[in-house]
Amino acid sequence: MEPQPAPDRSADDDVTGAAPTAARRRPLAAAGALLAVGLLAGCGVRLEAPPAGEPVPDSLEVVRRTAVADALLVADGAEAALEEVPTSRKRVVAELTRIAASSREQAEALGGEYDSGLATGAPTDTQSSAWDRATPADVVQALDDAAARSRTAAGTTGDGPLARLLASVGAAQTVSGERLAALVDVAGPDVVEPRVPVPVEADQDDADTEEDAEEAEQEVPSPDVPSDDASAAGQDDGEADGQADEGAADDGPVPEGLTPHDLSTLVVSEDATRYALQLRAAIGSGTTRERLLERVEVHAQRADGWAAVAGTQATADDPRRAAYAVPRLADQGDDALVIDLENDLATDYASLVGTTAAGTRGVLVDLLVDSAVALDDWGAEPEPFPGLPEQAGDDASA
Repeated sequence: MEPQPAPDRSADDDVTGAAPTAARRRPLAAAGALLAVGLLAGCGVRLEAPPAGEPVPDSLEVVRRTAVADALLVADGAEAALEEVPTSRKRVVAELTRIAASSREQAEALGGEYDSGLATGAPTDTQSSAWDRATPADVVQALDDAAARSRTAAGTTGDGPLARLLASVGAAQTVSGERLAALVDVAGPDVVEPRVPVPVEADQDDADTEEDAEEAEQEVPSPDVPSDDASAAGQDDGEADGQADEGAADDGPVPEGLTPHDLSTLVVSEDATRYALQLRAAIGSGTTRERLLERVEVHAQRADGWAAVAGTQATADDPRRAAYAVPRLADQGDDALVIDLENDLATDYASLVGTTAAGTRGVLVDLLVDSAVALDDWGAEPEPFPGLPEQAGDDASA
């Protein structure tokens, strides 16, 4: 029997031929579906993520923003007051104009208003709304408040350069407040009279000496019976002593971080200023002479105070000299001499604010303010940054 040929099969009838094609298509379809699901899920995650929030400021940033806000508030207040002051009051108008410009310079030097670049929906112009109307007296109050905050922050902030800048701004605000207050006949800012702190060792020695003296008095019997008036007087003296001790305690701590070179520089600077002013007072007369002698006494006490802090007072290491070179500006008049000397001291104290420990540099801040006020009293042009020569720009090199 002859073998018969197999029947012809079409591709449609070849089941085994179709199976590999279907098997190849199913993994591709599944991969495509998974990819689509992944993309959709990823899009969903991005759409549902919350918008970025404002970063939380640290303590230094809070201090900086507060100082900027104060400066801008003063600037806006001065500009608002200008709209209320008659143009005939030229000195008041000029002072308010200067205050507004200086305050904006201070805000810029402090870093300006913070802007994260994030849309928060909050209004951006908040400062001007605080001053619908303002009087010069309102500006004086704003300057007083701003100066107090700046000085306090300068004494306590942990960042040295920021402390130095804040101390200078606080000094400028104090001077501006005093100048404007005098023009509009209102009370000006409170200015603290700085006193160099007494070192703990010296304070303890004084206390021991007073104690020994009291014990010696108690051991010696008095031949007379004290009268009631004498007893009352003794009680009053005791109260007065207590009050004096209380006032001395308010001097604050000795600044931490002052090097022996820093202390020697302060002693010599204060004593050289005393010497130059004393020479000038010797050839002066009238009110000018009295004013010069007042500053002579102030600087003599401060030289003694810093020498006591350094532990060199009345020792072979005392850096003070019998005579000093007097600046040639003395030939230009009393005002020029005082301004030159006080400006140097302001620079010294501002520099030390930036290098001493937070919480202990308060007296240095107050001494910078005192120099700035003295500069104004003797006719110096008010500056936005007393004690910071680098902020003077081109004027410093002129």
